[in-house]
Amino acid sequence: MTVEATMDAAPESALHNPDNAARNRLVIAILLVSTFVVFLNETIMSVAIPHLMNDLGVSAGAAQWLTTAFLLTMAVVIPVTGFLLQRINTRPIFLLAMSIFSAGTLVCALAPGLELLVAGRIVQATGTAIMMPLLMTTVMTLVPPEGRGRTMGNISIVMSVAPAIGPTIGGFILAHFDWRFMFYFTLPIAIGALAFGTARIRNVSSPRYAPLDVVSVLLSAFAFGGLVYGLSSLGEASDDALIPAWLPIVIGLVAMAAFIRRQLGLQSADKALLDLRTLTHRNYTMALVTMAIAMVALLGSSILLPIYTQNVLGLDTLQTGMILLPGGLLMGLMGPVVGRLYDRVGPRPLLVPGVILVSAVMWALTLVSQYTPIWAVVAGHVTLSFGLALAFTPLFTASMGSVPMPLYSHASAILGSVQQVAGAAGIALFVAVMSLRSAAGVAGGMGELDALAAGIRAGFLCGAVISLLMIAAAFFVHRPEDDGAGH
Repeated sequence: MTVEATMDAAPESALHNPDNAARNRLVIAILLVSTFVVFLNETIMSVAIPHLMNDLGVSAGAAQWLTTAFLLTMAVVIPVTGFLLQRINTRPIFLLAMSIFSAGTLVCALAPGLELLVAGRIVQATGTAIMMPLLMTTVMTLVPPEGRGRTMGNISIVMSVAPAIGPTIGGFILAHFDWRFMFYFTLPIAIGALAFGTARIRNVSSPRYAPLDVVSVLLSAFAFGGLVYGLSSLGEASDDALIPAWLPIVIGLVAMAAFIRRQLGLQSADKALLDLRTLTHRNYTMALVTMAIAMVALLGSSILLPIYTQNVLGLDTLQTGMILLPGGLLMGLMGPVVGRLYDRVGPRPLLVPGVILVSAVMWALTLVSQYTPIWAVVAGHVTLSFGLALAFTPLFTASMGSVPMPLYSHASAILGSVQQVAGAAGIALFVAVMSLRSAAGVAGGMGELDALAAGIRAGFLCGAVISLLMIAAAFFVHRPEDDGAGH
């Protein structure tokens, strides 16, 4: 069945029928709450690695697998969500995703050691990988173009507040309870969302037959998994790794080339795992590029700031979480406001000032030292969060709105996959630059604290230079309706 035929079979006017408005709002609300839970889980463990090393008696490299395994699973599963969202209706795929996530959370809570804990994180990541593409595809299907900005603004709340409060909640739990209570905290919320969704969520999509190309699945696993694992290993900068970081990166690049070639051959018959015709829509591609650069800056800075506040300024994990909390909450509060503004003025008047603010903060962070006052760090992070709030909602809305409806699932899967790879690349780049500069400083006679501060400044300088590319790309993103894309 061709893309055009599918569009004729499911006209947008039928899906946007006002009679279904209450049902649609309920479905989106359930998906928003559930996605908030799985996003909270991603960052609540970010402050737990030292505790787990002590409690489980494992090395830092072994404990790092709790993060690496999660990222790897996300990178492997997200490309397959395009196929899943075409074949399976809204209700069963929601129940599948939240059941998997809840089961993984239970395994983590009961895990006696690291091995089962890593296994639980892999199961959690499988459910997490399905939820965001499901939410994005459902919103694009149910919400008419003139209201998408507001709804995407609500999605920004999920994307910003959950990760922001995660480290703060994690720090509080670890200060008063055993690390397992991080999962005991998440589990009842996840089960509650699953139970409410079971009772109230309704099917709102129109599944169609989509073949699964097993070769494409294997190639995508090696491509995205290899790149994320290699970049994550590069970021860890470990000298005692079993395999060099460049090897999985090379494997990932070779597999990616083979994957792209196969998709190009399959997509004419609508058999591609990821339909790359989404990239022929110029506005989607430009928004995707801008988003990728923003993720490099965001994830890179998110890993350097805690290192800076704890190892240079001498703050503990809970204090670090409190420093980062105002910016995350601001992003959440700004989401609906930016969404309404998008519906009025389009992406560019919001996106361009937003990325300029992000770039300005990145340049300012190149000046930090052990003498920088805490209020300046908080102000910088709040300003960075404000700029990202102006950028993310327009980017999500403009990118997804620039492709025709049958490609929504592919577009959301590609967007999620690029986010994973770009995030891993940002962490790897910033940490590698920081490590190299710090080592050079120590070799040159600098004190360890001064050398680390110099390394952190070098990492932020790298991000500041990259942010200039983000500003250039932002000028090419426009409202999808301007050229009729997506209709």
